[in-house]
Amino acid sequence: MRKGAISRDGVLKAIEECDESGRDKFLSDYGYKPATGYLLVHKDQTYDSKAIAGVAHKFDQGRALEWDEFNGGRAEAVKWLSRLGFMIRSSRDPDWTRDEIILACDLAMANGWKRLEYNDPRVVELSALLQTMPIHPAEVRTELFRNPNSVARKTVDITCRHPDYRGKPTNGNTLDVEVLNDFLARPAEMTKVAQRIRDGLTTGEFQGMLPESEEEDDYSAPEGRLLIRRHKSRERDKGLRKRKIDAVLRQGRQLACEACGFDFEATYGPRGAGYIECHHVVPLHEAGEGQTKLSDLALICANCHRMIHRRAPWPTPGELRNLIQQTTKRGGARIPPQQEP
Repeated sequence: MRKGAISRDGVLKAIEECDESGRDKFLSDYGYKPATGYLLVHKDQTYDSKAIAGVAHKFDQGRALEWDEFNGGRAEAVKWLSRLGFMIRSSRDPDWTRDEIILACDLAMANGWKRLEYNDPRVVELSALLQTMPIHPAEVRTELFRNPNSVARKTVDITCRHPDYRGKPTNGNTLDVEVLNDFLARPAEMTKVAQRIRDGLTTGEFQGMLPESEEEDDYSAPEGRLLIRRHKSRERDKGLRKRKIDAVLRQGRQLACEACGFDFEATYGPRGAGYIECHHVVPLHEAGEGQTKLSDLALICANCHRMIHRRAPWPTPGELRNLIQQTTKRGGARIPPQQEP
């Protein structure tokens, strides 16, 4: 049997059998449990995605898959069904991201680190704002996604981890504690971060940002994904980068990395002429919607750019240059001899 070799017709027949038998009997007959992760949506009805995918094998390959023969998540069942054009919806809301927790933590701090109730106007307002956040795709959101009850619950998870709290804390998660500690250590800065996120959501600025990519994993910053995306978007503005390079050349300066001094043309010849990356040096919590000035940008090589973004807090090009110089003095930045072929 080829796992996953199912057709749309086979899936529709499995759905039809489920409708005729009723969900409970259908699951019982084939030995499946109710879905806890993903649901198949068809004609405004929801079905247990793993069971439907497994039973579809009966119509396409002669027998249904047993529940323990495959994975019901994105690696198998969800992928098979999505490939056939079926809509899959998460049966539970996705975990809270740092961006969302920042906004909830900001609200909790404004409330004196005390929990808020679901009917508090500020909770209702935040609930509506979180539902506009372009981080979680529609297919993983349930009808209860970030509703006032879940927002109020998150303020409980945060406030019960405050050092002054004397009761028993909820389960929560480590990210709640990390963001709380950021607010306790740098309240003014984190308040600005929260306001920048709010501003971007309110104006719709984040809606047109680049979608999340694997590269974001290499960007470490306590300000969350959305401000990082805006930061990257500005750095990748080809027109702005060209104006910065032109300004440096008009001043008679060399197109060299402001951190390590690397010159692409000197190393690669004509192929490297005119090439260098731009780094937006304004801190994320200070960079608002205003127009980026050339003085906000530094010319930097790809290696140094990665090193700046690798771990928060991000050093300035000057700070990275000092680090390179200190490392060189200690003999830690040596180029290994070329190996013989």
